[in-house]
Amino acid sequence: MIPIAKPYIGSEEKAAVLEVLESGMLAQGPRTARFEERFAQLCGVKQAIATSSGTTALHIALLASGIGPGDEVITTPFTFIASTNSILFCGARPVFVDIDEETFNINPALIEKAITPRTKAILPVHLYGYLCDMDALQAIASRHGLKIIEDACQAAGAAYRGKAAGSFGVGCFSLYATKNITSGEGGMVVTDDDALAEKCRLLRNHGMQRRYYYDQLGYNFRMSDLHAAIGLAQIDRLAELTARRRANAAYLNAHLKTVITPKVKQDYDHVWHQYTVRLNHGRDREAAVKQLNEAGIGTGIFYPMPVHQQSYIQEKLGTVTLPIAEQLAKEVISLPVHPHLSQADLETIVREVNKL
Repeated sequence: MIPIAKPYIGSEEKAAVLEVLESGMLAQGPRTARFEERFAQLCGVKQAIATSSGTTALHIALLASGIGPGDEVITTPFTFIASTNSILFCGARPVFVDIDEETFNINPALIEKAITPRTKAILPVHLYGYLCDMDALQAIASRHGLKIIEDACQAAGAAYRGKAAGSFGVGCFSLYATKNITSGEGGMVVTDDDALAEKCRLLRNHGMQRRYYYDQLGYNFRMSDLHAAIGLAQIDRLAELTARRRANAAYLNAHLKTVITPKVKQDYDHVWHQYTVRLNHGRDREAAVKQLNEAGIGTGIFYPMPVHQQSYIQEKLGTVTLPIAEQLAKEVISLPVHPHLSQADLETIVREVNKL
């Protein structure tokens, strides 16, 4: 079976973990600090704050940005649930705006209709490793005095006109096992705002600035040095692995004929966390997935039901209709694009997908 994802763990990561184990310093320490420095450099920002997951990164970024009960945050319905849950954790209300059919990302043309006096922020998601239209989103945020919290959890290394994902607002990343950079489990908040960075550091560590003196209510959202050691090894090879992902995606785009392949606009640097195709309207996705799996090709459905249709979200927020997200959720299939793919793997994927 050609897996849909496969973490790239080599001798460097293994050696880094053993070094931490032998040091006896397992909790948040010098390697976490170094990993933060390197990640800030990657994103072209001043500050990075390591956390225990992408979800906790989103949570404290929202709290540090002043998002709380009674506020509204505009976001996308076509995403992993953590984007919405993080808004709910703060006591705020997510407001869903439909997506663009080609990019799978939030449609800026629909955002201003959703703004109310309670709107405090926009939370765009750079889905599959492809940046949202940040020029349009920044213009809207500026006109209405809104904050931008970027869910860049799938977009480490992505950019628009050379400006990195996470650097347009307050950026949040996931370092989960299948991400382009992994620390096994972990997250990162990035920002140029020193005061916001300090709030995030307090929030991730029980509100503690000096040991056993607590300035505010906080959480245990720290990253360990074990996880940071893996992340440091990973960040060193990100450029190489991203180049492989891009080459794999280019090959698939050039050779797949029976599905709608993803398109990338000029000036956008996609990092291909997922390579997601669409079946034409009316085709049987369940049968397509079964056929591909039986041929030895792993697949993923990201995501089979938009967030606004999840039962507990409807109980909280009521029912809304977002036709593009709802249609694409029935059509998308993600195919392997990870750096482990061989030329033979790519040829197999093309051959079997073109049989659909």
